[in-house]
Amino acid sequence: MLLGFKTELRLNNKQRTLAAQHAGVARHAYNWGLELCKQSVAEKRKIPTAVDLHKKLVAEVKRANPWYYQVSKCALQEALRNLERAIKRWRAGKSRFPVFKKKGKLDSFYLEGGIRISGNKIKVPIFGWLACYEVLPAVVPKNVVISRRAHRWFISFKYEAPEPGGLEKEGDVVGVDLGVNNLATCSDGGTFGNPKPYCKARKRLRRLQRRLSRKVKGSQNRRKAVKKVARLHKRVVDIRRDNLHKLTTYLAKRYRVVIIEDLNVSGMLKNHKLASSLAECSFYEFRRQLEYKARLYSCQVVVADRFYPSSQLCSCCQHKQQMPLHQRVFRCESCGLEKDRDLNAAINLVGWYFEVYLPSTTPSLGGSHACGDPAAGVGLQAQLGKGRRSRKKASTLVESPLLSNVV
Repeated sequence: MLLGFKTELRLNNKQRTLAAQHAGVARHAYNWGLELCKQSVAEKRKIPTAVDLHKKLVAEVKRANPWYYQVSKCALQEALRNLERAIKRWRAGKSRFPVFKKKGKLDSFYLEGGIRISGNKIKVPIFGWLACYEVLPAVVPKNVVISRRAHRWFISFKYEAPEPGGLEKEGDVVGVDLGVNNLATCSDGGTFGNPKPYCKARKRLRRLQRRLSRKVKGSQNRRKAVKKVARLHKRVVDIRRDNLHKLTTYLAKRYRVVIIEDLNVSGMLKNHKLASSLAECSFYEFRRQLEYKARLYSCQVVVADRFYPSSQLCSCCQHKQQMPLHQRVFRCESCGLEKDRDLNAAINLVGWYFEVYLPSTTPSLGGSHACGDPAAGVGLQAQLGKGRRSRKKASTLVESPLLSNVV
């Protein structure tokens, strides 16, 4: 399994200048090739490939611009390959036609060959040894990508992760309900708060953007103001991403099976009253991280049916009732159960797993696991006794071939 590793570089002034030159050459080659591709599309001619563009660039552009020889050739070659991939995606209908790159926005370049790692240092072509802020994994990457974000330089590479061993799991099966106030609520009662970094930084961000709008374009003070805004945005993203990584790692390491909902995130964002709060939760990123970490830590992720009404069912008697979003406590009209809305939904996800999903995959194990599982929550045996109508849509399972021995 391939894993990506990304960390910040600690560069001196000379190395920063060289990195900016590489990013500038890669951007120039990309924009130059994009202009030729746009002309080919307008004239209805065959779009040149990355190899054709590179040959033309060496013959015409590189000779006229001697600063091309001050950087590694891998940077401009990979830029043209990225352009070819972008055009293929456009022709396949997966994305729009590529646009020109702008200086200072998503600057990055590619290097390969002769890469070595020693402690917190990495040796790359042209640059030599580069210092990092943390110890790097003891691997030998074939290539690296150096990028700039908020005036800081980062390096990233891929490496082959070891196969997951027999990890001891403290928990068996858990249902996870995602929300806005609490990012995740587990069926065993555990809750994980939502830091809401953008909401907390909104006042300061508004103030910095107001100051930025008053600066003269092209001035040094405007560059300083842009840097402050970018750093604040990066801090918001880092806090959100760090919280998600801690949560998903905890779930994948602790539990054998994790049941989550198949949320329609794009549809939820159409609610303009809640769009900002929902976007800050990053539900899609939560699922993406949980799925690849499940393969890494021998965990099984089961995605429940999108139309399963986990929030509307009583976890004790299975009575179904309407639950508006402003009602945060589930009060059953049939049996009188009172329970937190998110906790009730998480317990229902575990009941769905034992009653609907597990019998459909392993019929012989469905009954015994349902009655004997301690993580099923309050009222699970009553759920299985009364039964529930089968769902029309089947769930999806995310697991690797290495997990064939798990349930």
